[in-house]
Amino acid sequence: MRKAVVETLKEACRKAREAGSLSAKDGEITVSVEQPKLKEHGDFSTNIALLLAPVEKKPPQEIASLLLKEIGDAHPVIARSEVAGPGFINFFLRPEFLLERLREVSQAGENYGRSDLGSGKRVQVEFVSANPTGPLHIGHGRGAAVGDSLSKLLSYIGYNVENEYYINDMGTQMETLGRSLYLRYQEVAGESVEFPEDAYQGQYLVDLAQEVFREEGEKYLLETPEEAVRALAGRAGRAILADIRATLERFGVHFDKWFSERTLAETGALERGISELKERGHTYEEEGALWLRTQSFGDEKDRVVIRSDGRPTYLASDIAYHQDKFRRGFDRLINIWGADHHGYVPRLKALVQMMNHPPEALEILLVQLVNLKRGEEQISMSTRTGQFTSLSEVLQEVGADATRFFLLTRRCDSHLDFDLELAKKTSNENPVYYVQYAHARICSVFKQAAERGISLPDPKTADLSPLKLPEEWTLIKAILGFPDLVEGAAKTLEPHRLTFYLVDLVGTFHSYYNHHRIISDDPALTAARLYIVTCLGQVLRCTLRILGISAPETM
Repeated sequence: MRKAVVETLKEACRKAREAGSLSAKDGEITVSVEQPKLKEHGDFSTNIALLLAPVEKKPPQEIASLLLKEIGDAHPVIARSEVAGPGFINFFLRPEFLLERLREVSQAGENYGRSDLGSGKRVQVEFVSANPTGPLHIGHGRGAAVGDSLSKLLSYIGYNVENEYYINDMGTQMETLGRSLYLRYQEVAGESVEFPEDAYQGQYLVDLAQEVFREEGEKYLLETPEEAVRALAGRAGRAILADIRATLERFGVHFDKWFSERTLAETGALERGISELKERGHTYEEEGALWLRTQSFGDEKDRVVIRSDGRPTYLASDIAYHQDKFRRGFDRLINIWGADHHGYVPRLKALVQMMNHPPEALEILLVQLVNLKRGEEQISMSTRTGQFTSLSEVLQEVGADATRFFLLTRRCDSHLDFDLELAKKTSNENPVYYVQYAHARICSVFKQAAERGISLPDPKTADLSPLKLPEEWTLIKAILGFPDLVEGAAKTLEPHRLTFYLVDLVGTFHSYYNHHRIISDDPALTAARLYIVTCLGQVLRCTLRILGISAPETM
């Protein structure tokens, strides 16, 4: 619908130029069309007249009136239009236009809202990428929900999307993991050890140490501590990564590739990456360390890439990893990180430019913390001490659907409260139950219709003229707004818009269902209302599929 209004405005501007009423060229015109929050302001509104005023040297209201004159009163899409406030233009769409668009919904089926906007461009979405040093927590789950739904959203509008998990399986954290398991292993073997505060202290390591001792006995007590720590780090990393994979599978999150950081060193990619930047003049040596000139590309200061003792920093792996991504032919990279990585954003943007790519080729979304609650009670979340509720435990308690929905109810860069008790409620208070129940209700309507021998209407011939109620028009406009919603959410990388849309949409439907009979003694009215419900069911399934949430037929 929005596109029809935009094209109408563009055509009005063209006619106004031909008539000599306006002089602005296409490049000087920004056609911005939005849906007003208040119904009395129309179906769509634009501020184009205010934007054109400085160019045209005319009052916005005069420009708005000129455009409305060119649009005319007999437009096939717009029933009426008005100039409001300092120069806004409000548009009210023709009912017959809306009904014709509604016919297209059913014909599109489960592909409704899909487009080729992405033109097959290759996008890589890298998300979760938690260190394999412990189970996933609910914060990782939020990153997983955002990344997976965003991937589905971008695929829906025609991008060729690949999901990737970057395994941080080398460096200090893996050494700490091996040392932590070694200490727990010694305890299981009956030795007295002092467990340092900087070690990983979760119960999962105690369980793993017991497993190792059952299978290997005192094997690692006979080795040097260095050999034992190295071997146990590998074993712990593999076991924890297997648990991470299993948890994500239960969550409905699948990755096309699991990329090991260790391979960057093993294949020489790390050294090659640094050498390339050296050749381009982006490095220098100072005090025995190798520095990267990131400040020249917008970072707050230059960064060390090789320490004075010869050890590479995390940035060295980032160089090699992102070079590898671009070599694989991706047009666009999207990294989804925890909010504690915000300081890395400018240096990664600098790296991309050093590699001769525009900074916008890499987009980084930061995912804020999740406050896990039971009603008013706050649940402790400390991964270092091991005092936290794992994502696996949350899935066990409330299920994957509720977990995903709750984690997608706000912008990813906003803090989020997740109430476990609310997520389990079977009432309208629980938004995911509220949405899924709407789909189950629709399926129940179809079942009742079949039992009474009523066939679903043919979208090409269905008579939709009996649809008169304000609630019906609200539903129709919301259904027809789905393609615009998908496109806007994909462009802004904001999948949470879909949960907002669903809650508003099913709120209108539940109210409509409770006050009006879908199946009545009036065959024409029944057929028209069944058609709306058919389209609504399709939109619910399409939206839930993008979010990775099921659409149950019974509840």
